[in-house]
Amino acid sequence: MTVNRRAFLKLAAGASGTLVASRASANAVASNSGVEPFGVLVDTTFCIGCRKCELGCNQNNRDLPRRDSPQFEDKRVFDTHRRPDATSYTVINRLPTVDTKGEPVFAKAQCMHCVHPACASACIVGALQKTPEGPVTYDAWKCIGCRYCMVACPFQIPAYEYANALTPQVRKCTFCYEQIVTQGSRPGCVANCPNEALTFGKRSELIELAHAKIATHRERYIDHVYGETEIGGTSFMYLSAVDFKALDLPEQGDTPTPALTEKIQHGVFKGFVPPVALYGLLGLVYLSRRKEEVENTAADKDEHHE
Repeated sequence: MTVNRRAFLKLAAGASGTLVASRASANAVASNSGVEPFGVLVDTTFCIGCRKCELGCNQNNRDLPRRDSPQFEDKRVFDTHRRPDATSYTVINRLPTVDTKGEPVFAKAQCMHCVHPACASACIVGALQKTPEGPVTYDAWKCIGCRYCMVACPFQIPAYEYANALTPQVRKCTFCYEQIVTQGSRPGCVANCPNEALTFGKRSELIELAHAKIATHRERYIDHVYGETEIGGTSFMYLSAVDFKALDLPEQGDTPTPALTEKIQHGVFKGFVPPVALYGLLGLVYLSRRKEEVENTAADKDEHHE
């Protein structure tokens, strides 16, 4: 593939413009759009480790490998600590701690869908976007596989399809975006939870509900709603009877992560001059990969016709 100088500069300029748009989207406050964002309150004191949320997630996201219901009834998975990956957008872990009654503690892990997502801020082509409704969405067509989002995420959630040699993607919880926006229904994990450990609703209302729970049952909860203010707030928020660090929820400040990552980027790139060349080169890599995919598809069709 060859690209002349004019096409190269046009591509580079477009990539730089995409970065600006991506940052603006990542930092936009959802309320500015007139849409009140959704969220999920995870009450770990009600979680019994049934893994029904994992099943609901698998059923709702058709791009995940299909698994039968009995596979989610296997509790032997708790013998190994797990993290969300390219084949599972959410997982339940049995944690090495007990609650105030001596019972085991289970906790759900998935993308937190941050109010100010570092992944979207770090994405140089706008493949990750923060929507006014709350979810952080991913456009595989735009993605060039740089994996800056994986480095930027303070919760280490985005996973990469390393086993997919031809069309690898970054994978993470989708918040069942299409389902909640177009159908007005709940995310699959929430709808499938039998013990009401997961509550879906407007984020502001969930915060009120969380504090009301704490005030009513002080013996049950730590007096803190994780995700209300951490790194500027998250869409998935947690209540717990034990220290949040035990739930794999790291201690975070209240400052949104993009505020730090963009300062570093500005200090390194000094006014976007080097990025123009860098983004242009990354764009060429992307176009080359797309061309290769098209050629492979055409070859497959020719072979099929023969």
